[in-house]
Amino acid sequence: MMSDHSNPDETQIFGPLDPEPRLLMGPGPVDVYPQVLRAMSNSMLGQFDPQFTEYMNQVMVLYRQVYRTENRWTFLVNGTARAGIEACLTSLISPGDRVLVPVFGRFGHLLTEIARRSGGEVVNIETQWGNVFTPDQLADAIREHQPKIVALVHGDTSTTMAQPLDEIGPICREAGVLIYVDATATLGGMRVDTDAWCLDAVSAGLQKCMSGPPGTSPVTLSDRAAQQVQGRKHVEAGIRSADADDADGVVIQSNYLDLAMLMDYWSPLRLNHHTESTPMLYGARECARVVLQEGLEAGFRRHRLTSRALRAGLTAMGLELFGDSAHRMDNVTGVHVPSAIDEEGAVRAALLEDFGIEIGTSFGPLQGKIWRIGTMGYVCRKANVLRCLSAMEGVLRRHGFGTTSGAGIDAAYRVYDDAAT
Repeated sequence: MMSDHSNPDETQIFGPLDPEPRLLMGPGPVDVYPQVLRAMSNSMLGQFDPQFTEYMNQVMVLYRQVYRTENRWTFLVNGTARAGIEACLTSLISPGDRVLVPVFGRFGHLLTEIARRSGGEVVNIETQWGNVFTPDQLADAIREHQPKIVALVHGDTSTTMAQPLDEIGPICREAGVLIYVDATATLGGMRVDTDAWCLDAVSAGLQKCMSGPPGTSPVTLSDRAAQQVQGRKHVEAGIRSADADDADGVVIQSNYLDLAMLMDYWSPLRLNHHTESTPMLYGARECARVVLQEGLEAGFRRHRLTSRALRAGLTAMGLELFGDSAHRMDNVTGVHVPSAIDEEGAVRAALLEDFGIEIGTSFGPLQGKIWRIGTMGYVCRKANVLRCLSAMEGVLRRHGFGTTSGAGIDAAYRVYDDAAT
């Protein structure tokens, strides 16, 4: 007999939400700027309210500055950072297009999967996790495989490595190849020079260095990429006008993530697509406003300084940093789990339960072998670095790893003191 869920005796309502505060120092998400939380609590608006569409226009202006681009088509894709990735790839890749995906961590594999699901003929080149590619390696691969599109991660949090792009974009432009970049983990915390680096499509999320909640993805498209997308434009039957013309290209396989239709939605046409998420629009607007108010260069310096202080402290404690030192991200640090630690998960659990600090491990070949400590956005502050180092020292000593008392804190202080002189 089926249970009658209308029976008051069986109703489960639960209490109001009251999560215990955490300091999120993993690879993301991270703590949200207080201004962003306040912005997201503003009143709902209808999606065609003139106030709302003006906020949409402001978002486009703000993210052009964050992305350092003049691209007209700079807007939001509702959904987490992965929605932005999938919108770009599924809209750019037509079935049979050859796509080169260099893999130096987990998220290169993600780009590979999405590109294949989009019908692309994917070619991978790979390097050991902890390294990145040289421009010559990528230039050689482009010459050998003749792709139509290169899809590349900028900063892969799984390995804490950042792939330099300043030479790769121009190589692709000279070869007549479109380049898509996943900047989820770097936008707002490391330089992303869309125009200067000749990047054709870039997407990101809010939950890392932009210090917002996951839920919407800022994207930007060059004129070259926009032309490719518009070549596949098809208008929904329910909203098309009598004079609407479809393009000759293959219909983009996703309706929700169809950039051609989203471009009409974000254009002065305001051709209805989905209902834009009001709180996420507010949040994205405030994230960009806060980042730009600090100043992009000032924000980059803050992320570099904080990572230097954290790494100096970890090294002074006797821990070994992971990966190629020349290409570490400025906002996530990888550290080898010491051999003296029997269960790395117990260390992370103690940090969370005893100190309220979250850090992460990694994936694939690095699962359980490294810890990843994020210093991103609102979390990227001196007080948090000192709190994290102090907590790490105490937890590590309780789990059998000997370290000199105060060494990590003292080393971090020296970095901050030197920066102040």
